[in-house]
Amino acid sequence: MKLDSMYQEVILDHYKHPHGRGLRAGQAEVHHVNPTCGDEITLRVRMEGTVIGDVSYEGQGCSISQASASVLNDLLVGKDVAEASRIQETFLELMQSKGRVEPDDEMEDLLEDAVAFAGVSKYPARVKCALLSWMAWKDATAQALSTAPTEETV
Repeated sequence: MKLDSMYQEVILDHYKHPHGRGLRAGQAEVHHVNPTCGDEITLRVRMEGTVIGDVSYEGQGCSISQASASVLNDLLVGKDVAEASRIQETFLELMQSKGRVEPDDEMEDLLEDAVAFAGVSKYPARVKCALLSWMAWKDATAQALSTAPTEETV
């Protein structure tokens, strides 16, 4: 099976069987829209200290934007914010590579199913679709962390 074909299968599987879909309780909620195509997502983050306890979402749009949100849920829930941010930054680097970055073993281990979006980076109009949930997660997490009680206020 060709690599591109396998990647398409991963994206379609996440689109058809989304992980994390359905809004659940969280400390922060954001709504992002891709004005280019109309894709949109409402995403909630629940923190457990500095660990991402849950990421839930509702959205509508193309298979790329919806599958990317599902992959994000798989990759980030249960991770410390620092590790989750490293994953997000690596995914962003891959998406902004315009197809010039070939995922190596280290990137594949870190991004898991998210490497399936490597081909998307060749299509600038689709990159925004793939990044929609990731930018929403980044904003929601920053919001959740800024409103979390600190040791001084507890």
